[in-house]
Amino acid sequence: MTPAELSRTVLHAVRRAVDDGELSVAVPERVVVAPPGPGGCGDYATSIALQLARAAGRPPRDVAEALRARLLDEQRFADVVVTGPGFLNVSLHSTASGDLVDEILRRGLRYGHTVNGFSGSALEICCRAEVRAVVVTDVVARLARSQGDIVRVSCTGRTAPEWKSVLGADITSPGSRVIPDRSVTVQPVPASADPLPLGRDAARWALLHPAAHDRPRIPGDHLVQRETNPLFRVRYAHARTRALLRNAADLGFHPEPGPVSEAEALLAVLGDHPRVLAATATQHTPDRLARHLVTVADAAMPLLPAVLPRGAEKPSAAHRARLALAEAAGTVLAGGLSLLGIDAPDHL
Repeated sequence: MTPAELSRTVLHAVRRAVDDGELSVAVPERVVVAPPGPGGCGDYATSIALQLARAAGRPPRDVAEALRARLLDEQRFADVVVTGPGFLNVSLHSTASGDLVDEILRRGLRYGHTVNGFSGSALEICCRAEVRAVVVTDVVARLARSQGDIVRVSCTGRTAPEWKSVLGADITSPGSRVIPDRSVTVQPVPASADPLPLGRDAARWALLHPAAHDRPRIPGDHLVQRETNPLFRVRYAHARTRALLRNAADLGFHPEPGPVSEAEALLAVLGDHPRVLAATATQHTPDRLARHLVTVADAAMPLLPAVLPRGAEKPSAAHRARLALAEAAGTVLAGGLSLLGIDAPDHL
């Protein structure tokens, strides 16, 4: 179960409580779910009961208990617990990890993108002709389109011809003739030095990984192939997952989604990917996606040594499930890098 599916399930529980007359509130358009915070438990948590309590005229824990009773009917939930002032904490059955991996592999690089096509929103993104602003604008446009927006881009001034090696596209193209219903101006702190000598991938990462209010480090360690380089960690983790798929094929077995109990941290960040993409697109913060990819890579690396059988060991269902999870992690990394305009090589 992905966070988006869990959000819809919780929302359905709210509607049922309203229809049954147990809650008298306006049903919200969406429910935010996230990994549990301090004092929480399970796989995901939501504060929906606290949000509805005032309108319902009841204590948050009472609202949470009313929703808990309905959520316990969901077969994919192992348990639903109310903690603190009224947080709902959901534990998924172990088979849910297989469902998440199956969803990622089915959606491929578009996992986390909107499945409904056009969202009904037209966005205009404005920037000035400065290399970091142009690169950030390019990615903000990619993210907005991934969430179903129609995007129009405008740039004040002329972009330098050599920037095309970093952009990969002409940012000055209008993109759409649709009249936008909202607009945003991209104004990150400019880089202190020319990033173009780093090459396309490292230059884009150097400009996108820092928050907009932070000045990028140029040249930094973006070309160094070691653990201190976040871009290297992300691309290396992706390349390792692809190498494992090749190695497994040589051994005669293939990925099959299934329960993987020893990879809770990785499953949590993979499940969180759609929410991160949606938030990044809404808040126009590509740096958030870049940091998320580093988190995915760091969570994936401990799993990878256990994917292939060792010695005379025969491939088992556990190996196939771990291989599918590794492939899913690589897919999320490749999809995220693609949105940042960065290549994800299979060999590194």
